[in-house]
Amino acid sequence: MISACILNEDTDKLSIVQVSPKESLPADVIWLDVNQPDEEERSWLETLFVEDVPEEDEMDDIESSSRFRVGPDGVHILSLFPQRLSNETRGVNMSFTMRKNLLISFREDDISIVRLLRYYIRHDKVEIRSALDILLKLQDLKVDQLSDLIEDAYFTLEQTSDQITDDSHVKETLEELILQEELNSQILQALHDTRRALRFIRKTFESSIEDRQSRVLEEVLNDIESILPHTSFISNKINFQLEASMGYTNQKQNSIIKIFSVAAVVFMPPTWIASVYGMNFKFMPEIEWYYGYPVSIGMMILSAAITYFFFRKKGWL
Repeated sequence: MISACILNEDTDKLSIVQVSPKESLPADVIWLDVNQPDEEERSWLETLFVEDVPEEDEMDDIESSSRFRVGPDGVHILSLFPQRLSNETRGVNMSFTMRKNLLISFREDDISIVRLLRYYIRHDKVEIRSALDILLKLQDLKVDQLSDLIEDAYFTLEQTSDQITDDSHVKETLEELILQEELNSQILQALHDTRRALRFIRKTFESSIEDRQSRVLEEVLNDIESILPHTSFISNKINFQLEASMGYTNQKQNSIIKIFSVAAVVFMPPTWIASVYGMNFKFMPEIEWYYGYPVSIGMMILSAAITYFFFRKKGWL
């Protein structure tokens, strides 16, 4: 699917329309958004590019030379966007090509931030005058979303901290902490990638960037710098809660093992007495005693009691 964002120069109003490969590119287009293109759409897009149209596997490169470069078609940027699916968050790469006043974006997923920007454009809730404004606004919205995810992580960790000593929620707590660790890693990766992208934009468009765009860029960079320490704090908090949860679980297991160990020692003397008088030797004088049975039972109880009180006195129980 291909959609175009058109800027009416007379009214400075934006509109979004669907583009068909059978049609020519509309005039005054500043943003061409390509989502999961089919073969026909790819063939049409190839007429707009000197280089090859980005493939899905090429959008996962991590080296800087592939993610940020200037080529025959213009400035190429690969940017990582967080995508929330149920309780999981994963990073989705989105490819941008900027040439003159046209931004062409490629994506293989329905990224929520793109939907949000298109909503703002339709309802005239955002000020956009050029293709670069769109690119900067997408990065700004991304950082806002990452900030929201961090706030959600703080709230979740407050809940898990109250459940660490709750035996009925141990498994759920550990699973949630593992999810939060993965989420925090995704947030950290997206923040570093966005910072690299914004610095590349600032350097590449240094001679043409407007003052208002420069202010937006610096504000987003400052927001990233202010958010990054929170990811370190969250990571430390997650690790602390994981260690505390595992430590509490081990302590509970040790208490159970301790009970079994003490029980085995307490019943060791009675077992020994029962074993002695359970022998089938012919000459055992005590077998003929009239009070042999109650005496042996009493010896078993007394030996167990002595062992028990000895453990209590030592503080082992």
